[in-house]
Amino acid sequence: MTPTKEKLLSLQEPAIELANAAGERIMEIYATPFEVVKKEDKSPLTEADMAAHETINSGLSALTPEFPILSEEASNISFAERSQWETYWLIDPLDGTREFVKRNGEFTVNIALISEHKPVLGVVYAPAIKALYYASTGNGAYKQQETSTAESIRVRKPYGQPVTVAGSRSHANEELTRYLDRLGEHNLISMGSALKACLVAEGKADIYPRFGPTSEWDTAAAQCIVEEAGGLLTTTDIEPMRYNTKESLLNPHFYVFGDIEGNWSQYADN
Repeated sequence: MTPTKEKLLSLQEPAIELANAAGERIMEIYATPFEVVKKEDKSPLTEADMAAHETINSGLSALTPEFPILSEEASNISFAERSQWETYWLIDPLDGTREFVKRNGEFTVNIALISEHKPVLGVVYAPAIKALYYASTGNGAYKQQETSTAESIRVRKPYGQPVTVAGSRSHANEELTRYLDRLGEHNLISMGSALKACLVAEGKADIYPRFGPTSEWDTAAAQCIVEEAGGLLTTTDIEPMRYNTKESLLNPHFYVFGDIEGNWSQYADN
């Protein structure tokens, strides 16, 4: 049973506090000459990833012991077990580790609550730039910059002319290049981590097409924020992204957009 709007609201502030606490741990390590190691898939791992994971994991375990936790840094849980979960936390303690290593500030803490395969609460916090985005189903989407008052955010409708595209800073590829060629005149904002989807949520970008590998913890929190801001995060068939439906935790290619009138799939490879 999906948590009520009121229950989600009661979980939202503690999730934000945990994202902030994880962000503090990350920034402590960011200020040091940290070591980088390679995981089995060749992606980078730092002390900050694990420090943030431990902070969030312990906090969520205390907050909601009834909900399992799936984290990028503790993802070796069989689908046989995961398939029994109705509601669970899905976290990426440090999204954009490559950006962290490059020290460009474009990395985030992502915390999502999934219920019945859909994200119903999402927190995305970028500690280096002190930008916080959050939402829960039925409660709206918000952005808070540093200590200012949180403000409601909405996607841009109709989409801009020319279209503003959010693109990956570290994962651009030929398929994206072809998509942009077919799209025609556009402005491109290159960005790391879940911040690209958040640009769509706050109306600063119209479309974020992703044709490279991502995992479920990369998108879930941002999807909730985008949807509560009036937009969509869908597969390239324009079907809503769903979570924990299969053994693999890899996402299909996807679009994040505000205005469905853009017919965004027409520019993709057939």
